[in-house]
Amino acid sequence: MATPRLSRVAALLLSGIAGAGLLTACGSDDNAGGSGGDGGTVTIRVQGLPPGTDQAGQDQFNAKIAEFEEQNPDITIEASTNEYDPQTFSALLAGGGVEDVIRVPLTEPQGLIQRGQVQPITQYLDEWEHADEINPQVLEPISDADGEVYGIPRSPFALGLVYNRALFEQAGLDPDAPPATWDDVRTAAQAISAATGAAGFVHESKDGTGGWQLTMLAYAHGGDLEKPDGDTYVADFQNDAVRDSLELLREMRWTDQSMGETQLLNQDDVIRQFAAGQVGMFMGTPGTYRVAKQNFGMEETANYGVTSMPQAGGDATMSGGEIFMVPASVPEDRAAAAVKWMVFYYAEPQYDPETAAAEAEALAQDPAAAVGVPVLPMFDDAQQQLINDAIAPFVNVELENFQPYLTGTPELELKPEPPLNAQALYQVLDPVVQAVLTDADADIDALLASAEDEANRQLAAAQ
Repeated sequence: MATPRLSRVAALLLSGIAGAGLLTACGSDDNAGGSGGDGGTVTIRVQGLPPGTDQAGQDQFNAKIAEFEEQNPDITIEASTNEYDPQTFSALLAGGGVEDVIRVPLTEPQGLIQRGQVQPITQYLDEWEHADEINPQVLEPISDADGEVYGIPRSPFALGLVYNRALFEQAGLDPDAPPATWDDVRTAAQAISAATGAAGFVHESKDGTGGWQLTMLAYAHGGDLEKPDGDTYVADFQNDAVRDSLELLREMRWTDQSMGETQLLNQDDVIRQFAAGQVGMFMGTPGTYRVAKQNFGMEETANYGVTSMPQAGGDATMSGGEIFMVPASVPEDRAAAAVKWMVFYYAEPQYDPETAAAEAEALAQDPAAAVGVPVLPMFDDAQQQLINDAIAPFVNVELENFQPYLTGTPELELKPEPPLNAQALYQVLDPVVQAVLTDADADIDALLASAEDEANRQLAAAQ
């Protein structure tokens, strides 16, 4: 089946715009909501309430609840500070202690769908008049093989290749024609390193980022890090895509000498070096522009470029974001009410150009802010253009430098992170990546075999 296509119009929704903020300490609650009562009122429990330490966030969330209840007098919302925890979710589901709306990272939906722990919401979502305008590419990772949709996404993103346009020019490369393949990346990294002395390409390898970025490379090479085994998942490290990814890193590090001398870096380390003009390329999202500028003082913002993920036969890139879903145990009346809330709080603000403009105008008051950094569009071309037009007066980023990302990403399959225990998986793989980057004679096959055994022990325990 052909991969749905991303809107070709740049989505200029602000990253992290509108919403409840991060969720807090997990726990259970035996009050799982109810229906009936005077006038047929339905009561639903929803995750997303900020912690008590964030009074402003709680006030905002509660104000939106009041607005929703005024529009829907037959629905009562009870908000929870609980968060989804894959280690306790099954027990909570079995015991009836889970909320009617849960927030999960994009690592989780396919596993939840396959285990029958969440329910399709297509019939309820279709009641929203703008449902057919949602970008099908962002729905694919949260849909089943029959096309049933199981959640509503917020702030979706896709990984690409960030690069320094000035270093490209100094190396005789065209910054408007960035690498499209990993062979291109290797060639460009050599040129940058030789001409400028900067690290042509840097791969993160610490605090779980080594396994995370190795997964991105494996996707681009056509592989995965986990595979289904009946009703469970097992690690799948010993495949050609993973080996080829590590061999690529070995060749760039030791044969080409194009990755610099400093290794064992986490994401902040890499973005800090990039902001200082010391890195030619690394894997990241357009949102790293904001981090480089606001957190690490990137002054030459016009040097920032980003393109879609280079490929080596996979035609895919890693995607992420947060997804709001309804557990399978929720009865029909509460499920319908839950989706109404999800549309009201999470979908409608992303759809409304006036909301986007107000957010952009407020953000633009801070001269250090980055206004208009493109993200993966939630809706179709026509709606995204309305949003683009609405925030255009407040945009202060160099939009033309994001165009390679916006043009190339539509051609790729969006793949979520591994569906089970992804963060633990990344930690297991960090030492593998670190060994390849620090030891020219590292035994890749032995490292992968050992890591796969350890990952399978952890996956078995998690399941």
